[in-house]
Amino acid sequence: MTHTTELDFTGLYTAHRLPLVRMVVLLVDDIGTAEDVVQEAFAALHQNRYRLRDPDAALGYLRTAAVNNARSVLRKRQTARRHLRLARQEFAEPADSELLLTAAHQQVLAAVRQLPPRQREVLALRYWANLSETEIAEALSISRGAVKSNASRGMDKLESILGDVR
Repeated sequence: MTHTTELDFTGLYTAHRLPLVRMVVLLVDDIGTAEDVVQEAFAALHQNRYRLRDPDAALGYLRTAAVNNARSVLRKRQTARRHLRLARQEFAEPADSELLLTAAHQQVLAAVRQLPPRQREVLALRYWANLSETEIAEALSISRGAVKSNASRGMDKLESILGDVR
């Protein structure tokens, strides 16, 4: 099949790498891993770019790949912790990373980290990546109803954790 529109891979990378990293860092809790996860998503898209029928679908592909890569990282991390009993400090962020955030941001991030993974994913995609319910459902391979219920439950839980921080 001949494509009438070429994929502008460089433009896609330039415009969306950083927003994707910001989204993924909320899922995997550290920037280095988030950058690796997003880089893997871009590498997979580049490798499969000729199979992509609609260049406009590339961003959706990247989001889905990034979320799936993040899930894989978290599964591997959980397995390593369970089987190797790694010390918690090996996975901690650098000591000065929290200094870069305001106290309110620190409280919000700590609260987000307490959410179940699905709620965290939905809220990260909604509020940090500014995706619609339909785009979130596509990226996570869930229904729009599941997006709505996870967003609602996640916001309720954040509200109960944070109280009147706002």
